[in-house]
Amino acid sequence: MSVRPQQALRRLPSTLVNRIAAGEVVERPASAAKELVENAIDAGAHRIVVSLKEGGRTFLSVVDDGVGMTRDELELAVERHCTSKLPDDDLDDIRTLGFRGEALPSIASVSRMTVTSRPAGAETAWSLEIDGGARGEPRPAAHPFGTRVEVRDLFFATPARLKFLKEPRTESGHVADALRRLAMAHPAIGFRLDSDERTLIDLPPAAPSLIEKKDANGRDAGRLARLGAIMGREFADNTVAIDANREGFRLTGFAGLPTLNRPTSQHQYLFVNGRPVRDKLLVGAVRGAYQDFLARDRHPLVALFLEAPTGMVDVNVHPAKTEVRFRDAGIVRGLIVGALRTALAAAGHRASTTVADAALGAFRPHTGQALALPMGASRSVSLPPRGLAEAAAQFMAPLGQPSARIEPAAEQAANGNGAAYPLGVARAQLHETYIVAQTAEGVVIVDQHAAHERLMHERLKDQLETDGIKRQALLLPEVVEVGEDGVRRLAGRMGELADMGLVLEPFGVGAVVVRETPAVLGELDVQGLVRDLADELAELGDHLSLKEKVEEVCGTLACHTSVRAGRRLSVEEMNALLRQMEATPHSGQCNHGRPTYVELKLADIERLFGRR
Repeated sequence: MSVRPQQALRRLPSTLVNRIAAGEVVERPASAAKELVENAIDAGAHRIVVSLKEGGRTFLSVVDDGVGMTRDELELAVERHCTSKLPDDDLDDIRTLGFRGEALPSIASVSRMTVTSRPAGAETAWSLEIDGGARGEPRPAAHPFGTRVEVRDLFFATPARLKFLKEPRTESGHVADALRRLAMAHPAIGFRLDSDERTLIDLPPAAPSLIEKKDANGRDAGRLARLGAIMGREFADNTVAIDANREGFRLTGFAGLPTLNRPTSQHQYLFVNGRPVRDKLLVGAVRGAYQDFLARDRHPLVALFLEAPTGMVDVNVHPAKTEVRFRDAGIVRGLIVGALRTALAAAGHRASTTVADAALGAFRPHTGQALALPMGASRSVSLPPRGLAEAAAQFMAPLGQPSARIEPAAEQAANGNGAAYPLGVARAQLHETYIVAQTAEGVVIVDQHAAHERLMHERLKDQLETDGIKRQALLLPEVVEVGEDGVRRLAGRMGELADMGLVLEPFGVGAVVVRETPAVLGELDVQGLVRDLADELAELGDHLSLKEKVEEVCGTLACHTSVRAGRRLSVEEMNALLRQMEATPHSGQCNHGRPTYVELKLADIERLFGRR
């Protein structure tokens, strides 16, 4: 094998250096747009307009009304590591989005760029062209106050990078995502994105009267309006406000109610000192805060804004500045988890309005009129397949004894119209599963199993945190077969399970005997409970204590003892359940994030029947 000759050390040409830097900073058109928009924000812009052609591959421009640059500043701006954002040369005190001075020269080295700028008070603007890193001379130009950066033929100087770009629609989507994230953090700035003559984003600046103004629920009105425009109206209508402090850190923002959730975590946003970041710390902290309320495959919607002392966070750890490193990540995680749990607890039994919207959307008014046929269509119909007519006749036959029970009139009068209670008073039970209650403004339908499951869950947690869970001995100990592996897992956790009120021990090969259970649970399905716990311990592994997963274990205990669907409840039991729900935090959703009740406003019901 031949040996390559040793090459002499040499300094790379500046054009090549800039292209190498561009490979780190500018991955795609969205990266270039993000860097240029951040520059505009740092320049004090009130309005930023981004324009694209072919997803930004052939043309990308960013226009702002910021402070602008003089001729001398314009020439310096396209030099590497020239910046106005580190006045004291202190990387521990970064107060702007940009600070390295790499964006303009890096983008210019792989494209054909034109920068035109005019500072306030200047008689003329100046324009500078850079072609693949080769800089021209500044020339006078006509331009209003502010700066315009045009980028043409991105990556023409590095054709290999072009092969990795996606379709124009995909690249435009990445630009839009980057712009939305910046817009969330800066509601006082207007943002617009045009792509091939189509307007994808048009967000006016928040009115000065809304900036720092609180709405009726104490929420930041300007920021909430911007988040609602980006994340959807349902997010704005179903959030709780976050405002917490810890050791110099301040966390503000909005968290969606647990019943407003999605199958992925892509609707979770974290901003650190106004900078959008993607951090696993956020995903982990949010999951920890919501683990008591959501199934493992569901994720909440949140937008959190962290104000951190500049000396406690390092933003210079990633070329694209999308990641940060905290000096003490534990403080930040504890702040996020604590603030979210406190806000969710304050929401009480509140559930997302999307639950009621979905219920109302499922109703289809039936007028009894025949469906109109298209003009010229024949009214002859084909005969149904054999057996279908018989099945239809059986389906349309009168029902047997209805599975419903209505509260007697005397008791209805005694309980009133529900005006004194948020969840009203019980009027009926349907299918031995759903409680129908009347409120002052409409009707509430409660899933009795889901509601009681949440109540038992919260009661178990309260006992565990105070005096410990009280136990009751079984008159006849129950033997449960769980297999040899299950016995090994349960036996290794006997002490922790006993602290949670469940006393068991190995019993022969592949079985355990249960001698005591949590007293608060009353009668429960011991067989199903122990088997489920054995399965969950297999997923948990040996590296975490049950105390660290107390919500999941309590949830499993509660699920096997709650009021089951199919059980008839008396009027007193139904009303007692409603009153407990009103007094219990998080009772608007069960342990899996499903709603425990649906509230239908009288006005919405009247609309269904055409009364409004």
